[in-house]
Amino acid sequence: MRSISLLAPAKINLYLEIIGDAGGGYHELAMVFQSIDLADRVDLRTIGIDDFRIRCDAQEVPLDNTNLAYKAAALMAKQFPNAFAQYGGAEITIEKQIPVAAGLAGGSANAAAVLVGLDMLWQLGQTVPELQQLGATLGADVPFCISGGTALGTGRGDQLEPLPDVDNLYVVLAKYRNLQVSTAWAYQTYRQQFGSTYAAAPEQLRQRRQRLHSGPMVGAIARKDSHKIAQLLHNDLEKVVLPAHPPVARLRAAFAAEKGVLGTMMSGSGPTVFALTSDLSSAEAVRQQVQTTLNDPDLGFWVAKCLPNGIQLSR
Repeated sequence: MRSISLLAPAKINLYLEIIGDAGGGYHELAMVFQSIDLADRVDLRTIGIDDFRIRCDAQEVPLDNTNLAYKAAALMAKQFPNAFAQYGGAEITIEKQIPVAAGLAGGSANAAAVLVGLDMLWQLGQTVPELQQLGATLGADVPFCISGGTALGTGRGDQLEPLPDVDNLYVVLAKYRNLQVSTAWAYQTYRQQFGSTYAAAPEQLRQRRQRLHSGPMVGAIARKDSHKIAQLLHNDLEKVVLPAHPPVARLRAAFAAEKGVLGTMMSGSGPTVFALTSDLSSAEAVRQQVQTTLNDPDLGFWVAKCLPNGIQLSR
């Protein structure tokens, strides 16, 4: 039997703008992704049978073929039948650190780790762009989770351009454990309320994409200007999620009131809210103060650092 262990980092959005309709129920997006060192561990072990088994220590995670990690493995088996016939399936064990259904791409990160892990176990020699192309068929976040770091995402978020590393910021994250926000609901509701603002013509879409390429956020990242990055945090989905979920709005307000916070925002479709700080001690102080202020046992907190990478071998 052969095995491999990988770390699968979570991601946050530093910027999320909905710029138009991409067709097929999808949106045309302009986003800035950022990896953080809150990461799941994904172990893959060949088991000598022609199937894949999922194990996970989080009860909320499905262990059948609806799990995105299983779908990634099945995709690899279909794409590389000779390697699958030679090496067989694998047992995939996921040790969760990334909260489930939190807008942090935990499932996508696990799927990305399976793509990378099977590529290594089966000695396929696929390039990162080749694995990202496969990952895009599983979900829009999977390609970014493979490479990680800091990146500009356009299209559905799967057309990626690397940006300079943001390695000087810490992140405090918080999520109500029993609160979930449907990503599909968030985007559908945004379409209903703000669809009239969408860019429609191809030239309008191009201009809106280009505005982010040359815009203030990308410039602040290039200069490693932590304070400016924090000031420019933007997420269109806050417009629909915060009014519909007052606890998320209160959490965001609690972070914004703290002295050590450079900036705060909801990540993705939520319900996780994060705050940026300049150092670890400030992050820990913010976590403790907000936890004390809200005093809710259902509220989970995590402290992480921005990362320059995606899937990595576990030491």
